[in-house]
Amino acid sequence: MSELIEDKTLRNRTGVFADRFEAGRLLARKLERFRGSKPLVLAIPSGGVPVGSEISRELDLDLDLLIVRKVQIPWDTEAGFGAVNMDGDFLVNEGLLMSLHLSEEEVEEQVAKTRATIARRDEKFRGGRPFPVVAGRPVMLVDDGLASGYTMRVAIAFLKKRNPSAIIVAVPTGCGATVRELLPEVDTLCCLNIRDSYPFAVASAYRRWRDLTDRDVLDLLRPGRQHEE
Repeated sequence: MSELIEDKTLRNRTGVFADRFEAGRLLARKLERFRGSKPLVLAIPSGGVPVGSEISRELDLDLDLLIVRKVQIPWDTEAGFGAVNMDGDFLVNEGLLMSLHLSEEEVEEQVAKTRATIARRDEKFRGGRPFPVVAGRPVMLVDDGLASGYTMRVAIAFLKKRNPSAIIVAVPTGCGATVRELLPEVDTLCCLNIRDSYPFAVASAYRRWRDLTDRDVLDLLRPGRQHEE
């Protein structure tokens, strides 16, 4: 049976984390018992990298990236109607897609753009090296929050094909409905700040929030990186 870890004192509250780094340190405290099993921390760029880097540092765990990407709505690049993973697999939000009235060609074009972006980011952030072997090993999948959950779902699908011994999802904040939907798909889901309010925004959990650049991600992956935003 899947395990949910949360901080009930943070339920339905906003502005509970100073920034992603503090959130990562607080998550690490909740995840301390996993230190001995040495899970591989897989951060989802960009926002998951500062969170994952803190968990990795605090618990002395290996860190890598799992690159997934939302498929953008052509006229609203901040929104997506699905997500793609490093295998190129596409998970679609069927209800939203129907409401958008996109043609099959438009959908295929957006998915192709997303796959190309993932390939570029893999080369830029990971040097295009082979994905680490995770068969028989626990993995800890980290992002800065769960909204619709489609990027996390395609990340989980990517991992399941590689047979890790356990999948632990760790996020500072999450939409309650999404947390409940994802929980049966993993072994453990740690979400400190679960919120059932609507509309849900990941950024509302943080007192300091900004979009991270590719340079920010690269800096965080270097030894001696800074731990504040």
